[in-house]
Amino acid sequence: MTGHLPQLGDWHSIEALLDGQDEQLARTLSWAARSPFYARRFSSGLVPASATDLAALELTGKQDLRDNYPFGLLAVERERLATYHESSGTAGQPTPSYYTAEDWQDLAERFARKHVGITAADTLLVRTPYALLLTGHLAHAAARSHGATVVPGDNRSLATPCSRIVRALHDLEVTLTWSMPTECLLWGAGARARGWEPSRDFPALRALFVGGEPLSEPRRRRISRLWGVPVVEEYGSTETGTLAGECPEGRLHLWADRARFEVYDPATGLCSPQGRGQLVVTTLYRQAMPLVRYNLEDTVEVSYEECPCGWHLPTVTVLGRSAFGYSVAGRTVTQHRLEELVFSLPEEDEVLFWRARAETEVLRVQIEAAPGRAAAAATWLTNAVRSQLDVPVEVSALQPGELLPAALLRAMPDVVKPRSLFGPNEDWDKALLYQ
Repeated sequence: MTGHLPQLGDWHSIEALLDGQDEQLARTLSWAARSPFYARRFSSGLVPASATDLAALELTGKQDLRDNYPFGLLAVERERLATYHESSGTAGQPTPSYYTAEDWQDLAERFARKHVGITAADTLLVRTPYALLLTGHLAHAAARSHGATVVPGDNRSLATPCSRIVRALHDLEVTLTWSMPTECLLWGAGARARGWEPSRDFPALRALFVGGEPLSEPRRRRISRLWGVPVVEEYGSTETGTLAGECPEGRLHLWADRARFEVYDPATGLCSPQGRGQLVVTTLYRQAMPLVRYNLEDTVEVSYEECPCGWHLPTVTVLGRSAFGYSVAGRTVTQHRLEELVFSLPEEDEVLFWRARAETEVLRVQIEAAPGRAAAAATWLTNAVRSQLDVPVEVSALQPGELLPAALLRAMPDVVKPRSLFGPNEDWDKALLYQ
């Protein structure tokens, strides 16, 4: 890594933070100019060198990455690449991303900026996909850089069903986890299916690291009470790595010492430093694939109001691409707002799982509720949706196991390996279909 990577505490005001961005920006733009894509985009061969120059450049979009697959944004020699990745949201086209070994130092440091800390005494369960995505590899690298033991739980894999993850959490005395928030609810149900109580029977656990989907405050509180530990959120993408992390005050801060951020208003086409809109990122220390004014298309709210934590970094609320919502009876319903209401149900209703369908004239919601609590839960949520969202709603309270069958929580399927020789009564059509 060329130069010094900024560390928390290196600056003591927002102004000093922004000065640091300006100091690094010219170097970043010169790196970007080495890639075929940005060499074409920078007009007349003149490399922009300042924030004023930057503001004049058009945004880089996801389609630009797809159109320049695989290495149109490569800014270093192929020999310097350490890893290649692709985003999960590809719209049928690969969205490439790649990093050098030096880039990985930056990636791992940003992920490890957890206020609860990662130490050599920790055992971290990684329950996000490895594969081509960045997320599993990122947590793995960050944990190992701090000496922690890694349990590579993966996700979306037949080799690691929920029951196996719950067993590992318990038996291996896992202290930290990294997953989507929904996973934490699934583990809770899986633990109870085995007769364990999450907040009592996993005493080694000390924090749940979560990301990958918008998280409302009511759902965060429900997960935290379920497990009896803090839920620590972060935000990022395969294209960028970690972009924001949570401070001791519970607020999500953009790592504006490692990237420059703007907020884009699609209605006006204008960008500003803060407010509500789509997050635009200019990486500052990435060498393999510098991104200049990259629009993540995630809806966020950014503020530069100072936080009591003293980090002197902007705060962000991530609403996600689901923020666009669906129209019901002429009003927009978003997942984020509906989730807030679902997880505001009384805790004794034991509602962890739900689904909803936004139809033209009515919102249909199904929840799993504790035996004896179904009617009360359905009535409470019906009234909340009508008063808060002002849309017609039909709420059905189902018995536990109707949305998430208990058999799925307990299942331990065999991991089938490829074979070509079969016995007389075996299905040899599975010779190659071994997944």
